[in-house]
Amino acid sequence: MTARIGVITFPGSLDDRDAQRAVRVAGGEPVALWHGSHDLEGVDALVLPGGFSYGDYLRAGAIAALAPIMSEVKDAAAKGMPILGICNGFQMLVEAHLLPGGLIRNAHQQFIRRDQRLVVENADTAWTNGFENGQEIVIPLKNADGGFTCSDETLKQIEGDGLVAFRYRGVNPNGSLDDIAGLTNERGNVVGLMPHPEHAVEAGFGPNTPDAMRSGVDGLTFFTSAVAAVVAAAV
Repeated sequence: MTARIGVITFPGSLDDRDAQRAVRVAGGEPVALWHGSHDLEGVDALVLPGGFSYGDYLRAGAIAALAPIMSEVKDAAAKGMPILGICNGFQMLVEAHLLPGGLIRNAHQQFIRRDQRLVVENADTAWTNGFENGQEIVIPLKNADGGFTCSDETLKQIEGDGLVAFRYRGVNPNGSLDDIAGLTNERGNVVGLMPHPEHAVEAGFGPNTPDAMRSGVDGLTFFTSAVAAVVAAAV
């Protein structure tokens, strides 16, 4: 079978086409979905892409989290569908309470763009099963509201339950608590992260590596992992 992965476009989405291409490169079939719809069109997985939904008014992702299609996203998450939120999509997931905590303005109050080193903390999710725990990867980062925050009690629960999916290594670019770059839910089907794996899926267009400029493709594993998870679930 071919995994059909929906990519939802919200007003202000910037990276929806990039996410669709990443799905295609990974061997899946991208399906364009619209924020105002209540129809997931029978997809097997979902991506909430990066951008500046509704201009990041109120809080980044706060208005998009109330979009009509998010009712279906919540239902799909409860049923175990793999769902990935990238940057603004991660912000939507926390605003919709599908992941804990919140995301606030970067500690230095500036937009940042860099190729960011990450450590994989949880390789037992639908989107990270192709990695190994402790593996270091490099994924492009671009955000202004990427500082992860939560209460002390919530942070203790996140750490105790192994919900940290990724941590920043080398540099914490936005002041996130415990260097948290991405989270998963307890079931492992919902993952959110601030860096952009869809920008590191093709050699020649990704981060620099010791082998060659722009040759980094660590982001592709997110999408091949989801494709593999969908296929395995269908067997």
